[in-house]
Amino acid sequence: MALSPLNQRRWRNFKRNRRALWSFWIFVFLFGLSLFAEFLANDKPIMVSYRGEIRMPVFSFYSERDYGGDFPTVANYGDVEVQCLIISGGLEDCFDDPEGLIVAAATTGIDTADFAKGWILWSPIPYSFDTIVDVPGVAPSPPDENNWLGTDDTKRDVMARIIYGFRLSIVFTIIVTTFASLIGIVAGAIQGYFGGWTDLVLQRFIEIWSGVPTLYVIIILFAILGRSFWLLVLLTILFGWTSLVGVVRAEFLRARNLEYVRAAKALGVSDRKIMFRHMLPNAMVATVTMLPFIITGTIATLASLDYLGFGLPSSSPSLGEMTLQAKQNLQAPWLAFTAFTTFAVMLSLLVFIFEGVRDAFDPRKTFS
Repeated sequence: MALSPLNQRRWRNFKRNRRALWSFWIFVFLFGLSLFAEFLANDKPIMVSYRGEIRMPVFSFYSERDYGGDFPTVANYGDVEVQCLIISGGLEDCFDDPEGLIVAAATTGIDTADFAKGWILWSPIPYSFDTIVDVPGVAPSPPDENNWLGTDDTKRDVMARIIYGFRLSIVFTIIVTTFASLIGIVAGAIQGYFGGWTDLVLQRFIEIWSGVPTLYVIIILFAILGRSFWLLVLLTILFGWTSLVGVVRAEFLRARNLEYVRAAKALGVSDRKIMFRHMLPNAMVATVTMLPFIITGTIATLASLDYLGFGLPSSSPSLGEMTLQAKQNLQAPWLAFTAFTTFAVMLSLLVFIFEGVRDAFDPRKTFS
């Protein structure tokens, strides 16, 4: 689908802003990697070959019994006996000498009827965000060749939690910002376009709604309904949609009496078409200017709630919870360094991107 001449000009303006363009591609690369977090960091293999059958434990449930074991519970692929069952094709002698059979099947190439020569394809990081790592010493443990960024105070791999936490924060921010912005833009457009009693009533409602103590409401509802991702998304949207109302309202109040709007009304153009096809594009510069603040504020809200213990469930890969661990474990500076670097990179990239978007929408902005 070809872009309109106006959008082509905006895209050219965005590309001329080198900082925004490079930030965009770096962010797309990092977020794209995080979307495949299950393939990058997982305590389950990506793929397993067992008796000639290809299985993908990342997507499907397999019990130890499915590999010739005794238990109907989920297979612990980190257990040497389960690995031996997979490689040997379910050979019972695995329970007598699993390590010896693994070495025999993998290195000497024993060709017997009992061995199916199975194999296991692991993720680059063989730990998920909630995997308890079996490392000696007291937690948190420092970075090493197995745990690139060390472990936290419950011996979970920090690198895996960063990958999953980055994805969770961005997905949360995209959902909240999208829906909150849509609601705020519509409310501000209605206020500014119609004015009068409509503007007065909605403005009083927004003032009352903005005065509701958001944190207290979230704490109360979480205590009643339990903590969950989608409940937090809903509550953040309900209390965050007012951010754009004032900006959009002011732009519509300014433009409602301009000649092109009055001419469109005289020609019988519908109010909805005038508002969203003719007036809203002219208000987009001011609207986009506010988006970096909304996005960074949404990320900060999620991190703050997790830091205070009122955010996502404790088992979630939360960057805010990692910040809390850094505060509680000052003897482990890698936790603080990792949390700070993640937030700094993520927020900087998003701010630079939306600065470029703002300038691209501004008809007065030119680049050399």
